[in-house]
Amino acid sequence: MKKRLFISIGLVILPICLVGIWYFNRPAPKPIDSQDLFEGISYSRIVRDNPPLIYHLIEVDLSAEGLQFFTTPADAIEGYDFSARTTSDFLEEFDLQLAINGDFFDPWYSYSPFNYYPKIGDGVNARGLAVADGQIASEGYAPEFSSTLYITTDNQASFTLPNAPIQTAISGNIMLVENGDYAVTEGNSYLDNRHPRTAIALSEDASTLFVLVVDGRQPNYSVGVTMLELATIIIEHGGYSALNLDGGGSVAMVMENENGDAHLLNSAIHTRIPYRERPIANHFGLYATPLRN
Repeated sequence: MKKRLFISIGLVILPICLVGIWYFNRPAPKPIDSQDLFEGISYSRIVRDNPPLIYHLIEVDLSAEGLQFFTTPADAIEGYDFSARTTSDFLEEFDLQLAINGDFFDPWYSYSPFNYYPKIGDGVNARGLAVADGQIASEGYAPEFSSTLYITTDNQASFTLPNAPIQTAISGNIMLVENGDYAVTEGNSYLDNRHPRTAIALSEDASTLFVLVVDGRQPNYSVGVTMLELATIIIEHGGYSALNLDGGGSVAMVMENENGDAHLLNSAIHTRIPYRERPIANHFGLYATPLRN
């Protein structure tokens, strides 16, 4: 009887120990130096030590043939503007080639791997303005505390309202970089603690769009960055202006694989579980032309 009890206990404890060992000793992936994914679109994975840090950078030539941007359309449910879905679900549903998480949203909570909101299909609202396929998807519940990336029908991108028809718009909370210099300072735990982060940036001549995702909250793998560190990375890679999007457990970057399915490029961390994506309000993605042979 005791022997069976010890075996039963061992069968429970062993998997927990193995998961713990993997979680705290997961090997870092190999760096990737500017790999072409689609026409005019490249991907880099940067791996650093002391502290451990992994981030993912997409560079988009805004003049690339066949390029078109897209955000989550309005999908009203129970008085909310959006029905929550993961970034992978967004990419697959709309047949996109690349996608990231979008704006901050409400309501939201996360108490455990099972007790969180929203789940897939739950109603949520985005914080700032969102335009999808030329139509306003949401005016936001707090647009006065938001900044917005606007993209016109001819793929001209800016962080100021253009005098041309808007095809796509996605919002975040604060500007990280303006005129090639820091637009953010230190001063509170939100700014100064290291977290997973997502940002969108433009080059000085606005011909290149940068999409940056930073892995975090994963000890000995990637600890994340402060807002100043995020701004520094953007400036290092040529960003002249940059906007902070939703971070933390919402952070995700996915691409379409050869089978047309979503492939997660980063290590998402919803409810502290690596590679688990959070259902969120809206997303930012693009259509792209396959590479020519």
